[in-house]
Formats: sequence, structure tokens, C-alpha cells
Amino acid sequence: MDALIQPVFVVHGAGVTQPIGSMPGIARYSVDAALDRHVDRLVAAGIPGVILFGLPASKDEIGSENFAEDGIVQQALRRLRARYPDLLLLTDVCCCEYTSHGHCGVIRDGVVDNDETLDVLRTVAVSHAAAGADVLAPSGMMDGMVGAIREGLDDAGYVDRAILSYAVKYASAFYGPFREAADSAPASGDRRGYQMDPANAREALTEAAQDELEGADILMIKPALPYLDVIRAVREQTTLPVAAYNVSGEYAMVKAAAAAGWLDERAAVLESLTAMRRAGADILLTYHAGDVAQWLAAPR
Repeated sequence: MDALIQPVFVVHGAGVTQPIGSMPGIARYSVDAALDRHVDRLVAAGIPGVILFGLPASKDEIGSENFAEDGIVQQALRRLRARYPDLLLLTDVCCCEYTSHGHCGVIRDGVVDNDETLDVLRTVAVSHAAAGADVLAPSGMMDGMVGAIREGLDDAGYVDRAILSYAVKYASAFYGPFREAADSAPASGDRRGYQMDPANAREALTEAAQDELEGADILMIKPALPYLDVIRAVREQTTLPVAAYNVSGEYAMVKAAAAAGWLDERAAVLESLTAMRRAGADILLTYHAGDVAQWLAAPR
């Protein structure tokens, strides 16, 4: 149970609980009683932490709401920190949900400007920490992102905040439902220029080692099930905690097959998550977290 982290989508508005069509059982919540009720259930089930993904009121070229004091994630952090002092609060630190072009960084001359993006990510991380985040999770696969965020946090006095780096993030076909949930699909092109080639396992070890040197506290592999070998390889290389992200497409496949009567959802989910743990993951980010907590509390 202590290994589970539940992703939560937050939106502007009042009284909003907006189901996500491609992810049955998952919804977007407004930062009011709707979010309270959802997180109350997770806390009551024993989930130790949530990771927040925000949908902004408006988008621009650099994703300004991403680091605004009244940004949607900042609002959610302040509300949740006041309501749940002991809940572990993680935030996604990336640009894709906030930018008008949908890419994970600042676009200059048609390509992502890595160094300019680092300045944005540093600012976002400090903003999230100031609002109450315990763990900052950069996901854009920018070179040097961990070092930039660590420097920004330390300079701002947040030396006790942890960095969970998406150190190994593949250019995967399994992200489709998330892009619907977060409204984060690129307006043009794709993300293969900064995400990793699924055929390349050796690069994963290089990326993970670099993030560790830059000050990451946790290293994550995403997606999980198609990359169990990579989870194992990273686990054998590092003494840091290793996380795995059981992504939206993996969740949606199980949900669809279970709805069709083709497999036992509970058994399939528990088997899959066990495989991730067996491969070496200490922490599991999964949309199944709330369900798993209830299943484990009431074993068959």
C-alpha cells in the first residue's frame, strides 16, 4: 500500500467532476469540495500520496499559468496541504498541459529550446514548492532539468524538497488517454526529439545516471509494463528509490478488456503491479491505486 501514488487531474470551475472517456473511473476535479471528496476517499483507503496534473484556464507559448501564483496546481496544493498535512503531495513539472503548442518546452524556430525551457521548469518547481509540494517530478526529458530544478529549489530555500525525475521516459504509444485527460497533445509534430526510442535500453542507464548525478532523489521509468527489463536494469545500477509509472494506456487496456468480460480486472491489475515491483520498482504511480487499496483491504 505504501508504494502507491494516485494521479489526480485538477481543473478550474466549481463543483466539477468530469469523467474522462478513455479512462473509466478517472475524472477531472475542480479545486473545491469535488477535489476534497475524491482525495478523502484516497486517504481513507490508505493511499499515501497523489501527483497533481493541472488543466489551465488558458494557454500561451510558454505556459504562463504553469508558474502563476494562482495557477490551478498551486490552488490545489494550498487546499490539499491545509486539509491533509501528512499527505505526500507530488506535482508534474512540465509545460505540455499549459502551452498553446502542446510541447514540453519553449519553442524557438520550430524546435524545443532546451536551455530556455530549463529556466521555466526551475520557476515552476519553486512555485509548486512554495504552494506546498513535497516532491517535484520533472517529466519533459530536457537535458539538465534535474540540476536546474535542484539549483532553483536550493536557492529559494527549499532544500528539503525531493525531486522524482522522469529519468527514463519513452516515446510511447501508451500515452493517448492521458493526452485526452490533460488536453496535452502536441498541436503539430511529436515528442520523439526529446523522449526516448523504445528500442534503446542502454540510453536509459545513461539518462538515469545523469539525473542521479544532478541530484535526483528518485528515478522513474515510464511506461512500466513494456519496460520491465529497463526497470530491472536501472534498479541494478542505482541505490536510489526507483519508481514506475503504470501509464494511462496500460490502465485503459485493462479497463476495456475487463468491461468486455475478457479478463478479471482485479487479478490482472494485481499481477501487473506485482510484476513492476518484482522488476525493482519501489514506488508505483498508477491510476488503479484507489481500487488496489480497497481490494487489499478486503481480500478474497
